[in-house]
Amino acid sequence: MNNWNQPSMPQGNGDPSPYDPELGSLPDGSQGGDDYGENVNSTGTTTIGITTDEGVVIATDMRASLGGRFVSNKDVQKVEQIHPTGALTLVGSVGGAQSFISTLRAEVNLYESRRGESMPIEALATLAGNFARGGPFRAINPILGGVDAEGSHVYSIDPAGGVMADDYTVTGSGMQLAYGLLENEYEDDLSLEEAKSVAARAIKSAVERDTGSGNGVFLAEVTDEGVDIRGHNDFDDVI
Repeated sequence: MNNWNQPSMPQGNGDPSPYDPELGSLPDGSQGGDDYGENVNSTGTTTIGITTDEGVVIATDMRASLGGRFVSNKDVQKVEQIHPTGALTLVGSVGGAQSFISTLRAEVNLYESRRGESMPIEALATLAGNFARGGPFRAINPILGGVDAEGSHVYSIDPAGGVMADDYTVTGSGMQLAYGLLENEYEDDLSLEEAKSVAARAIKSAVERDTGSGNGVFLAEVTDEGVDIRGHNDFDDVI
């Protein structure tokens, strides 16, 4: 009788025994690296969030690319409403960002159905950070902006789930270029219209040099009355 627990003897020619189990190789972390980025739509991107006493302005460029090397779409809306008075940007892989937005929308609706009130923006930011840290959403770094009873809020959410609140923030491949303008132009008493102009100019600054950003600007105006999102191919319309 064959004893299947007995280790098999090596073959004389050095080849493995045909009775040994076939073992696969463990992932070494290289899968989904550079090749992934070259073959998956990513937003590249520059996204900006600015708080004011009147509400929040979120601005993004309009370009999607394949690995930052080929422009795959010139009219991408990279900011979406996910809350009655809140919006989120798409940064990173398009599929991951879209899935992230759908998941958060569902959670916001569930919260409202159960409690009969809108989810506070701080709670939404915490939930978004938890999902980014523990979920299947790849390489995302969005901005969440919203208005609630506590005022205007802007949060950046990093791929590891970190949540940072600030008066203004930038994420994406053009962030250094946009931050340079924002540092000079931001003031505590900006009106909503002034913040839209500053945000659009910061996006334009990034578009001039960052190959992952371009083709215009989407502006989201978030107030206690709701979210208004509009796209502009010509920066002169909003600067």
